Amino acid sequence: MTELLKRRKALSVSPLKASQTVGASLAFLGFSRSMPIMHGSQGCTAFAKVFFVRHFREPIPLQTTAMDQVSSVMGADDNIVEALKNICEKSSPTILGLVTTGLAETQGADIHGAVKQFRAKYPQFENNHVVAVNTPDFSGSFESGFATALKGIIETLVPTTFDEQNPENNRVGLRKKQVNVLCHANLTPGDLEYVVDSIESFGLRAMLIPDLSGSLDGHLPDENFNPLTTGGLTVDDLKTAGESVATLVLGESIKPAALSLKKKTGVPNYYFPHLMTLEAVDQWLYTLSQISNCEVAPKWQRHRKQLQDAMLDTHFMIGSTRVAMAGDGDLLVGFDALITSMGASMVAAVIPANSKTLGKLSIEQIQIGDMEDLEILAKEQRAELLIGNSHASENAERLHVPLVRAGFPQYDLVGGFQRCWVGYRGIQQALFDIANMKLAHHQDIQPYHSIYSQKAEAQALYQNVGERGPNIWGGH
Repeated sequence: MTELLKRRKALSVSPLKASQTVGASLAFLGFSRSMPIMHGSQGCTAFAKVFFVRHFREPIPLQTTAMDQVSSVMGADDNIVEALKNICEKSSPTILGLVTTGLAETQGADIHGAVKQFRAKYPQFENNHVVAVNTPDFSGSFESGFATALKGIIETLVPTTFDEQNPENNRVGLRKKQVNVLCHANLTPGDLEYVVDSIESFGLRAMLIPDLSGSLDGHLPDENFNPLTTGGLTVDDLKTAGESVATLVLGESIKPAALSLKKKTGVPNYYFPHLMTLEAVDQWLYTLSQISNCEVAPKWQRHRKQLQDAMLDTHFMIGSTRVAMAGDGDLLVGFDALITSMGASMVAAVIPANSKTLGKLSIEQIQIGDMEDLEILAKEQRAELLIGNSHASENAERLHVPLVRAGFPQYDLVGGFQRCWVGYRGIQQALFDIANMKLAHHQDIQPYHSIYSQKAEAQALYQNVGERGPNIWGGH
């Protein structure tokens, strides 16, 4: 079993963690006409928005309750009520995602009580759904914040349709082709597009909860200006989750949200830690075949053969590679399975916060820490490849090893947010990229000079000098 090592210092040097607040905001960005609201200071929201814009290279709708010095001490519940009122009047969003920051949590804000005050004071906004989630950024990480928000969305917006006492009233399977899909925070819009394509190839309809492939996939909207999210899952569709035939769960971190959905709807869950190995994708397609009673499409069989050929082509470069990685738990689980399936080894791993969802890993110890910890461990373990977000670029440069950019944020690479890592084709491209990085950073092996050959050469030179006489030194 993998052992988690606690932080060894009282500060972060080159921080790894993206906060829970940011992760929770991302979950709300996957719904149509949504507006995430951060309960905190303006600086907290501006900082998060910069990361979102640099990563996705898109305009990001994000609002703040604008806590100041007075409200931070005296209480900021009125800020929440006024912020909800103003946003509803100006933009009329379908979903308002109210998430807390470290400032609000330290102050002791009661966001759920503030939402009740808002409902009582402004009943005309009853059609504007408000989901309040506690996400202090001094605990957890990007991944746990996303999972917490997803659970809150399900508990608030999905109606209860399952009754164990009266099973005849349940609505499971009324939509025989609809499948719920819960996805963890580090799946890119490109990954989600593969998920949808693979499900639709079996004649099923995928309902992503949330659907970042429709809202943050990098498309040009039809409107000149829209203050809310464009694309994503609608609330009306979300309310039909209890009529689906199955729920596919991608990632260990969102299991609590999946259990909440099953408790409310009775729809059976199918769990997948990742889709980053040939075996995992095989199981994914087999499950879809069982749910739909359809055979696997020939194109997936063709893609599988191409992946097998790519594994043969790249195993010479990737095999025995020593890899170090920094990232959230679900991302670490997927990449660990990918590299070990190719004969490489994970020799160092750092995660931003304590996690109970790591599953099975090949590495015995994982450090809870920052990028400095990653660099130290990678140097000690003689790592030959780093995997991490853009913050790891300087560490890789100092270590003189290539960097595979994965996770959030990626601000020094165009299109990183759209990259597909999962499925046969996604794995194939990942193997090609890693192999090419190894080739580009190949260091020639210096020839070995035996001490005995050096002595023999010196002795031969001495004998040659003796035979030619002293004239070779200038006639002395």
